[in-house]
Amino acid sequence: MAMVIALVVIVVASVVFHFASPWWFTPLASNWEQLDDTILITLVITGAVFVAVNLFVAVAILRFRHREGHRAAFEPENRRLEGRLTLLTTVGIVAMLAPGLYVYSEMIGPPADATGVEVLGQQWQWRFRFPGADGRLGRTDTRFVALDNPFGVNPDDPAGRDDVLVDSPELHLPLGRPVLLLLRSRDVLHDFFVPQFRAKMDLVPGLVSRFWFTPTRAGRFEVLCAELCGLAHYNMRGLVVVEDEAAFRTWLAAQPTFVAAGGEGR
Repeated sequence: MAMVIALVVIVVASVVFHFASPWWFTPLASNWEQLDDTILITLVITGAVFVAVNLFVAVAILRFRHREGHRAAFEPENRRLEGRLTLLTTVGIVAMLAPGLYVYSEMIGPPADATGVEVLGQQWQWRFRFPGADGRLGRTDTRFVALDNPFGVNPDDPAGRDDVLVDSPELHLPLGRPVLLLLRSRDVLHDFFVPQFRAKMDLVPGLVSRFWFTPTRAGRFEVLCAELCGLAHYNMRGLVVVEDEAAFRTWLAAQPTFVAAGGEGR
């Protein structure tokens, strides 16, 4: 009987804590409200299963407890019950995965007018690169990576000569304009994550991953590395400043280009 009471208390306390908890999502600052919806769907489904399973166990303990004069019936299999459980489990898993897969496909398919911005992760810092006046990012190669060329920009590629380099962990973005983040790592796995933007993605060495979003709220938002990347992982932080177009243009104009930073003829 004590186990039955404990299970019921756990279920009730968990549900009450969920609705009364002060810890919830940070206020949304991007267009990805759909991600909140997918997480909510997952919480509802897993929460319902948690309640149902624990209450079922409590009822089973109470109903089928040992009593004098009663013997348990041995039933090695029940095809009808197994079929129902398989069907119900399949529906639950599909209901959890399908919305996430749909949103993910949307998240990696940027609109045509999205501005490409490269994010470079390295133990334990962030750097950023914007396209110059030509609107194109120059080619990069690990052969060109050096202390004075951390991005590995190819000095022989004309498209890279006017690339704007941000050698600091502070990224400025214009309010209301879609941005495509192109994510690269120089060493190990990292993960670019701004909680208010919801969208996040791993930086995998040797690959260029991507996602896009539109900042919908001005402000200063902390960048976190959401992948354990070494001893100073906790210190790999940055800042995204979302501001109006004029302020963004002023900030961008103050950043050096690849040529101005000494990249020409290297």
